[in-house]
Amino acid sequence: MNQYNEPSFDPAKLRPFILIGIVAIVLIVILANIFVILQPTERGVVFKKYTSGLDVDNVKGEGLNIIAPWNDLIVFEIAEQQIEETMDVLSRDGLSINIDVSLRFRPIPNEIGYLYRSFRMSYIESLIRPELRSAVRKIIGQYTPEELYASKRQEIETKIEESTREILKNNHIELKALLFRSIKLPETIKQSIEQKLAAEQEAQKYDYLIDKEKKEAERRRIDAEGKAAANKILSASITTNILKEKGISATEELAKSPNSKIIVIGGGDDGLPVILNTDK
Repeated sequence: MNQYNEPSFDPAKLRPFILIGIVAIVLIVILANIFVILQPTERGVVFKKYTSGLDVDNVKGEGLNIIAPWNDLIVFEIAEQQIEETMDVLSRDGLSINIDVSLRFRPIPNEIGYLYRSFRMSYIESLIRPELRSAVRKIIGQYTPEELYASKRQEIETKIEESTREILKNNHIELKALLFRSIKLPETIKQSIEQKLAAEQEAQKYDYLIDKEKKEAERRRIDAEGKAAANKILSASITTNILKEKGISATEELAKSPNSKIIVIGGGDDGLPVILNTDK
């Protein structure tokens, strides 16, 4: 017989602790699913998997949100994003043009439920990229390389942006901006366009100089005509009587002068006085 009785292990004593641990874990999992915090650039839409499905009109905003533990919250990033697309497209005359386009966009926050229903999370690859490529190819196919490279680049950008914006808006995406990052033409076409543009600029320069000379000649003609008209008016206004009057006035002034002189009245051919200076 053993002198010491060894203590016996009783598993039943641990059952309360095990149950408490299980309950605590379950509560943590439930609470983690019930209380959801969304960041300022996040929105959520509830998926009621056991009842009505996706609740597209009930969009959860930033901050703390309470969700039933048997539902799922699908979180969407609504911050502005950018994609870049490089593609080869054909111009109106069939020439290949390499274009690098960038597009900035964001999901419309209150419509993320509809966006998720149509495209789930793959809306960039399933919607945005294909529609952007389609709009670029369709619109650039209406122009020549010269128009794209020089004269109508802004017009082409605007048309592509408007076309893409309308399609994306109808699919719950807001387009922020569309830009051509680069346009690469075949080298021979590029040189030909640049030479043509240089020739046009030179022609415009000559046209400007010719127009400037024409305007200067017209200015001189108008100035000469004005002076001629003024002289004609002046000549018409000077009569014999006026000249005699001026002569008499001058004679009177000279008569008042202290210098020695002899004035002969009516001695001139025109009837004006003849003044003889007697100073030696």
